[in-house]
Amino acid sequence: MRIDNAQGLIGLLGVVGLCWLLSEDKRRFPWLLAVGALAIQIGLVLLLFGFPAARSALQGVSAGVDGLSGATQAGTSFVFGYLAGTDQPFPVTPLGAPFIFAFRVLPVILVVCALSALLWHLKVLKWVTRGMGLLFQKTLGLRGPPALAIGATIFMGQVEGPIFIRAYLDKLSRSELFMLMSVGMSCVSGSTMVAYATILKNTLPNAAAHVLTASLISAPAGVLLARIMVPAGAAEKGGDAPFGDDNRYDSAIDAVSHGIGDGLQVVLNVGATLIVFVAFVSIADRLLGLIPPIGGEPVTIERGLGVLFAPLAYAIGVPWSESATAGGLLGVKLVLTEFTAFIKLGAIPADQLSERTRTIMTYALCGFANVGSVGINVSGFSVLAPDRRAEILALVWRALIVGFLATCMTASVVGLLPQQLFH
Repeated sequence: MRIDNAQGLIGLLGVVGLCWLLSEDKRRFPWLLAVGALAIQIGLVLLLFGFPAARSALQGVSAGVDGLSGATQAGTSFVFGYLAGTDQPFPVTPLGAPFIFAFRVLPVILVVCALSALLWHLKVLKWVTRGMGLLFQKTLGLRGPPALAIGATIFMGQVEGPIFIRAYLDKLSRSELFMLMSVGMSCVSGSTMVAYATILKNTLPNAAAHVLTASLISAPAGVLLARIMVPAGAAEKGGDAPFGDDNRYDSAIDAVSHGIGDGLQVVLNVGATLIVFVAFVSIADRLLGLIPPIGGEPVTIERGLGVLFAPLAYAIGVPWSESATAGGLLGVKLVLTEFTAFIKLGAIPADQLSERTRTIMTYALCGFANVGSVGINVSGFSVLAPDRRAEILALVWRALIVGFLATCMTASVVGLLPQQLFH
């Protein structure tokens, strides 16, 4: 193992140790779960990137994402014309069509939401979700209902996943409820996976494969860290859960129609969140501009976050020379959104950040753990389980910490592995 690979051990042990320090019961450390979660993470990475058949499948995923992006652009161009990135009616400097987030990324979310609803109606996504839920149930020792919800969360989203066990939410233990909230912030949804891959495809080889793998292997990390912080209750014993009725469609057209409506809500929420949070940061930066420059550079939120999170970035495997930039991305992800962080990562020139660092940061950023998600979780879970609103409010900020650290743990595991594995 090279020194830069061994560096990831610092982050791995540090993340687990921090959650143990914040644990409600430090005497009940889940050793078997820790071994199982790490084994699943490493095993999935080796399986997906180390075997020729799996690598071919991942390359197919990347090709599928490119095709989906191209098809989306065709529809977007029909509606918005040259704003979608097609031939410009005037000279553009520098050369090339401009990348406008609202017309190049948000429409992808809309199309993928509609496609996901169609695949659910055709039972394709349903069986994939069942398979993931069974994997977590057997390997991580979870009960059927939360295991199923976690499997759905990976593909559907942080609030949409628990909908499938809506009738069981009032029966879950406090630890299981916390675990669902934490895993929801550790992962992303299928629609945003494609959007992230679209943002990164020009700066990170095989970006779609990395984003998909990141969301998959961050779920076991979220389970482990949540169980460390809020240990499992003694009453948690077996049980299976059928799928809820909330995602049943009358026909393929009905599924697509509902998917479009749901996707539109996601698009509006993402767009509005970015506008507001970026504006807030701009206000803060303007106020910080009253402070005299330090080191010849102005004081900004991003620069401050870079200094604050640089040690964490180094611990998960980033070289110290790049840790300030990587730490800034971690801070942007936490304070703003992972969308903003991915946009900034994709905009960094190739000569300013190594491919290994880009790979590690893709895994570290791929999760919904940001301040805005706190409100989403409170509102979403309060609707699904109104009688447990007090518990939700008490646990949500701790779930944010777990979700943020879970993606850092995932990045540490990736940093432990040789970079040649991902080529």
